[in-house]
Amino acid sequence: MTCTVQPTVEEVADATVNCFLGSVPAAVPAIAFCRRPTRGIGDGPFECDEPEIRSRMPWALAFSFARAIQQPALEIWQGHEANVVPAQQALYHRARCNQAARRGEYSEEMETN
Repeated sequence: MTCTVQPTVEEVADATVNCFLGSVPAAVPAIAFCRRPTRGIGDGPFECDEPEIRSRMPWALAFSFARAIQQPALEIWQGHEANVVPAQQALYHRARCNQAARRGEYSEEMETN
């Protein structure tokens, strides 16, 4: 994360696809991705590069979005009863965004709506 030159989501997707195409047999039924935060392990929501990856993979794909869904809600809640409703709203929003990502329908505009 401290590298001065950060690859784009598309560059990461290309490298991932090329790596898998060159090393994973087509007979493998599925590949599961564990998502990582954009700001470092355990620090926030995930970037979504799934549509770029999904469109070029011959395997079924699975993505783990648990941390991406939970982290924003936990940051809002902070154990305070008064923050329950806003935390639930954040949880619902993240779940909807991640559902869209799983379907290949996510867009950045969803973050502001």
